[in-house]
Amino acid sequence: MHATYTVVILAGLGLCAAGQNQLLTPFVNLFIGTETGANGGSGGNAFPGAAIPHAMAKVGIDVDITPRQAGYISLDGSITGISLLHDEGTGGNTAGGYGNFPLSPVTNCNFTLCPVAIDDRKSARVPGTDAAQPGYFTSSLNNGAKIEATSTRRAGLIRFTYQNWTNNLNHVVVDLTNDLQRSFQGGSLQFDPSSKRVKLGGTYLQSYGPSNYTVFGCYDFQQPLTAFGTWNGTTIKPNATSLNFPYPTTGVQAGLILSFTVDNNRSILARFGVSFLSSDQACSNAESEIPTWDWNAVQSSSASKWEDVLNRIQIDTAKENSTIVELLYSSLYRSALVPANLTGENPYWDNTHPFFDALFCSWDTFRTVHPLLSLLSPVEWGGIVSAYVDGWRHTGYIPECRSNTKDGYVQGGSDGMPILGDFAVKYGKNAAQLGVDPADLWQALVDTAENTPPNWYTRLSILTVGRQNTAWKLFGYIPTDYNDPLSTGLETREASRSLEYALGDFAVRQAGIALGKSSETAAIYANRSMNFVNLFDPNVTSDGFTGFMQRKFPNGTFAFSDPVDCSPLDTVGHSCARGTDNNVGFYESSSWEYSFFAPQSMATIIELMGGNDTFINRVNHYFDAGYFLAGNEPGFEMPWAYHYANRPDLSARRVRDVVFTNFNTGIGGLPGNDDSGAMASLLVFHILGLYPVPSSTQLLIGSPLLSSYTLSNDFFRTHTRVTVNGFDPTGVVAQPANSSRVYVQSVMINGVEAASRCWIDFNDLVGASNEIEIQVTNVLGDALGCGDGPNALPDSLATGGFKF
Repeated sequence: MHATYTVVILAGLGLCAAGQNQLLTPFVNLFIGTETGANGGSGGNAFPGAAIPHAMAKVGIDVDITPRQAGYISLDGSITGISLLHDEGTGGNTAGGYGNFPLSPVTNCNFTLCPVAIDDRKSARVPGTDAAQPGYFTSSLNNGAKIEATSTRRAGLIRFTYQNWTNNLNHVVVDLTNDLQRSFQGGSLQFDPSSKRVKLGGTYLQSYGPSNYTVFGCYDFQQPLTAFGTWNGTTIKPNATSLNFPYPTTGVQAGLILSFTVDNNRSILARFGVSFLSSDQACSNAESEIPTWDWNAVQSSSASKWEDVLNRIQIDTAKENSTIVELLYSSLYRSALVPANLTGENPYWDNTHPFFDALFCSWDTFRTVHPLLSLLSPVEWGGIVSAYVDGWRHTGYIPECRSNTKDGYVQGGSDGMPILGDFAVKYGKNAAQLGVDPADLWQALVDTAENTPPNWYTRLSILTVGRQNTAWKLFGYIPTDYNDPLSTGLETREASRSLEYALGDFAVRQAGIALGKSSETAAIYANRSMNFVNLFDPNVTSDGFTGFMQRKFPNGTFAFSDPVDCSPLDTVGHSCARGTDNNVGFYESSSWEYSFFAPQSMATIIELMGGNDTFINRVNHYFDAGYFLAGNEPGFEMPWAYHYANRPDLSARRVRDVVFTNFNTGIGGLPGNDDSGAMASLLVFHILGLYPVPSSTQLLIGSPLLSSYTLSNDFFRTHTRVTVNGFDPTGVVAQPANSSRVYVQSVMINGVEAASRCWIDFNDLVGASNEIEIQVTNVLGDALGCGDGPNALPDSLATGGFKF
């Protein structure tokens, strides 16, 4: 059963992109990925509430059961209120992040006897009434109240309409203390009856990390006030106007209850603002962003902003497969929800640089979220990259994971490095125009690659960024059972961290070349980026295949971990997370999967594994045996891995199988957490027939699931059209017939045949309104491959690739 959703087309909505001739927001399904993660559900943790692109405010309803990382779950759970801040598609604490300052409509009760505590006031939803479109959300409750919301970057409007209005029996509860985690640590509330303004501030626990954060809110109400009072626990104190709980306070529930006189529309309208600086700033944000309380203007403006984002990929929606259209625009929408733009709201230092939150985490997002931003939205991306660089200015290291404005736990390596490397190779010459200082960008990469913080990772350290570089540079890998004499940290995930450190050094190498550094400097990091070979043990065998990545002791001998450990086939139940109990050496993945992880030199991986034929058989077995998990980031590139063995036809078939087996338009349509748009952006690339190689201008190219599309770049103002000649609709399925035309025969760029059928350069996709034609055929096998030229295969460092 799917959650129902509706689309409202706003009259007079302006056209937002060059060549736009249709509205695209009607094709966005906000409920994809909102199925519960309990009891075997997919648990996409998607946020279906009201927000603008990269908004700080994400206003939506919250349920009373876990897991609820985004606050919302389709079909299950009673509603505890509508709150102002949420994350998109994350893991972390299963109770969720944010959910601050919820409002709840309560009905049919005398003022001093109303249910105010969170478990008392909750109400079930009327089935089928949850509905949403970009910039708008609504739901109706069994208590007779209808909830609606729309928003701006740091503010919004919430409307309660009471079906059976009776004065003095219908009220609004303002909750100071109950965030999603019920983690209130202290704060205050002040109410001014004359202006009907509520100011709030509270300290809560971040959802992915050890720290507390402080946030502020402001509510204004339009309707005449008839009664007010504070509540604490279940006791209401009429006419009281303030609450104060000094830090640290735990275990309290408290807030404000209000009653109003309404007209015949039976509605109460609230304007809210949020801030990480002060409640006065939260009120100022509301006043500046919503000065006239004009609902239609706010909702129309939000929809217009989404039209601008969605129109960066233009297709003929009437011509293409309807499921693919819905998946494309729903995914593009989710890709632009985070990182969240908190510019002007940095609670730590004053400067003129952008500040972004929900970098949650770079391990999840460097593979596809940032490359998609680079392709379509470099203006926004420049601000995000500038925030990464500014994190280095004030901590000495590139941020890896920031949640609720606080540094979160480091997952794999320091995976902000590939993001900065990606920016350098694509926009290094334009960095200043995009607000990024190229000298600081370079120094941020170098410092993160060379220096080691005193605590490079501990659960109690505030500074959970940086790498274990002393050991990395000394050994050429991160050793197991090693006490670093110069730094302390949680010394687990040794194998996967080594592989990710190698990719991070590749990012430095790439940035050095792009930014004009010496060849000697570039060579240092190129050599270090090949250190992944140090962990390849040629003597380990699994399922008949030999050679796997393994942990290594300081003396150079290998520490055996079964390659099956931490895979979907692991029957023992090993710990595969950050904790001290991770004795496998890999983070959220297995040796079976991570042994393929060297996108900077896949030719080396193929050689280590025994050549093209063995590599292809091994990739096939990886999928067919069940080692692949579509919702796990280390496997994102795997459907495309055949390209490196000169078999793009096999990639074409595998991508289709992955898409149609794991993604759909239902509430369970994501194969796990959306992970801050990681799943969404991955699906966009699969649909476009592209996959980005980290920190490079190279994208693997394949057979799109669309007959044509146009990419618009918001910095270069270019519009590149990609056309699939001979496009075969019968190939838009999980298992195309052998006769389907789904294999690339040639790639033409402005009428000239490209050097490869397997990759395309980023600059050709964002160039001066290029025309790219992909000819497809039904010829299956190795007859075509990547092409005959010396540069037909995708690049690898070991074979002299990635030249500028």
